[in-house]
Amino acid sequence: MIINDNSSDIIGSLNYHHEFYSSHLKNERDILVWLPPSYQSGSKRYPVIYMHDGQNLFDPRTSYSGITWNVDKIISKLIFEKKIEEVIVVGINNSKDRIEEYNLYSSKGLYYSSFLINELKRFIDENYRTKTDPANTCTIGSSMGGLFSFQLIMNFPKIFGKAGCLSNSFWINRKRVFLEPENKNLDDLKIYLDCGKGEKELIFDNMKMALILKNKDMQCGKNLLYHFEKDAHHSESYWARRLHIPLTFLFGK
Repeated sequence: MIINDNSSDIIGSLNYHHEFYSSHLKNERDILVWLPPSYQSGSKRYPVIYMHDGQNLFDPRTSYSGITWNVDKIISKLIFEKKIEEVIVVGINNSKDRIEEYNLYSSKGLYYSSFLINELKRFIDENYRTKTDPANTCTIGSSMGGLFSFQLIMNFPKIFGKAGCLSNSFWINRKRVFLEPENKNLDDLKIYLDCGKGEKELIFDNMKMALILKNKDMQCGKNLLYHFEKDAHHSESYWARRLHIPLTFLFGK
């Protein structure tokens, strides 16, 4: 069932697909689909961003902290200023198993990736006017969602060609993620990676990963961008403040 939210607090058109069921995970969650300004008046197709922790993206009433990423407002502003192309955003609500699902090294993480690729992406591509190729399919998340976005682009480059990885939890599984770029061709991928300098438990791991990617001949400003923000901490408010950076890099005109 689709419910369109025309709340005055949300800019643009936001569709809710309530209780979206996954046969892989044997659970359900709400899916939020934000449509760009020209979607209703034309026939063109759009790139898609799959964003984790969907509860925190648009509505402060559902956000974990009461603060959102302001995705609708930030993207609308960037589109209006002609800084990025128009995109569709798919917000995927997390579940009680968030930590396990947002980790490809766990069994639930493997099932969650199957849910994203074989169930959700297929549904979105069948029901919305999307560009389906990897260059137009992006995943963005923070913390465990950032880790998972990185794991997705490393392991499924024929599905996800772009990733925005913020404040990443690279400590998981004894930092196994640092081995991911080995023996992989990253030429066709586009990766944004960041961390706040106030995130003392994460900052050095994120700096290390940036160096690993750079040493894999990813070119800064072309297919790699990393950003370490002074005094930034681990919360939605800080991710919202710098969301324009990955969006402009990944989808800039």
